[in-house]
Amino acid sequence: MDSKYLSVSAITKYLKAKFDNDDNLRVVFLKGEISNIKFHSTGHIYFSIKDETSKINAIMFSSNAKKLLFTPVDGSKVLVTGRITVYEATGGYQIYVDEMLEDGVGNLYIAFEKLKKDLQKEGLFDTKYKKAIPKIPSKVGVVTAPTGAAIKDILSTIKRRFPICEVILFPSLVQGENAASDIVKNIKLAENYDLDVLIVGRGGGSIEDLWPFNEEIVARAIFDCSIPIISAVGHEIDFTIADYVADMRAPTPTGAAEMAVPNMSDLTNLINNLKIRLNEAMGKKVNYQKLVLDSIKNSYALKNPLIMYENKKQKLDMLIDNLNKSLLKKYDNSIHKLEIIKKSFILNNPNLLYKEKMNKLNNLIEKLELINPLGVLKRGYSLTYKENEILKEIKQVNVGDTLLIKLYNGEINTTVKSVKENKND
Repeated sequence: MDSKYLSVSAITKYLKAKFDNDDNLRVVFLKGEISNIKFHSTGHIYFSIKDETSKINAIMFSSNAKKLLFTPVDGSKVLVTGRITVYEATGGYQIYVDEMLEDGVGNLYIAFEKLKKDLQKEGLFDTKYKKAIPKIPSKVGVVTAPTGAAIKDILSTIKRRFPICEVILFPSLVQGENAASDIVKNIKLAENYDLDVLIVGRGGGSIEDLWPFNEEIVARAIFDCSIPIISAVGHEIDFTIADYVADMRAPTPTGAAEMAVPNMSDLTNLINNLKIRLNEAMGKKVNYQKLVLDSIKNSYALKNPLIMYENKKQKLDMLIDNLNKSLLKKYDNSIHKLEIIKKSFILNNPNLLYKEKMNKLNNLIEKLELINPLGVLKRGYSLTYKENEILKEIKQVNVGDTLLIKLYNGEINTTVKSVKENKND
């Protein structure tokens, strides 16, 4: 009989398994109001989410609670994402919350995170595109509302720190439906004023108030602007898309003014220190040049100019003497060579030289005559050609060939009637 009855644990496990295996309960989006909230020392948050007729227990572990962008309290209207399961110890079902947003601004946070992710992926936040903020600007522009604490704080800070700087205000809407396009218009307008730096921002407010600075058109206008831009939106804890795209982010409008201009007293101290260093450097330079001058004044050459002149004059005399000796020696050598030539046998017997040259010439002529083919023909020899080729062997000739025979004083054309080869060869 008892076998058909289940234990509480068994039915609880069964129900838990059903919950855990239901895909519709693994990722659940709920909206409601927080009640009975408790912050545990471990960092976990225990609470309930209710509406007009029902409620569900909830727990948010510390790892997810650290990511909250607000502090939840009883009565907070929230949007939560999590999974629903059964807690076996009590047998009750509850939601384990992974993410929680304030209702009413939840959609804005989602849009913010999506745009931030897209622009970051595109590279608009990369440090390589950040422009340096000039250290000593002469002209600063401000895009913000013409009234309110932000512009007053910026103007008073710049006037106090660096009163010689010119400030140009570009009055802009910073809240509401048309604010984003007006901010873009004024950023583009500012590029016509030869500014050194541009402050873009407003004072604090809710996420809805700051939202124009989370618009994509504002982000792209800041990125495309040729002027270095300091963003100054809200309070120190507020972050907007404009902060990520700007060349520098200030925690407040006052902080932006401090980043944009130097402190005049700091510059004065710097200039005074530079003056001291310059005077010290100039003093060292003057002292060094004095030492150089004293060294020149006390030099041997300057104290004994006549002695130097006499030494140089004496050296010049030695060089002149050496040059004269060299010229005389060269002249004597030339005279000696001339005398040798004049006394030579050939110069005294020119006819003998002539006869010797003529004998050499006649010998050369005789040798040329011996190898001259015309000389050979004179002695009774002849040259025989066949088709302009000189004949050297009998096998080059056939009966009936026409031959040309060249003699000393003429040519003979003949036809071969017979050919006889010398058997002894």
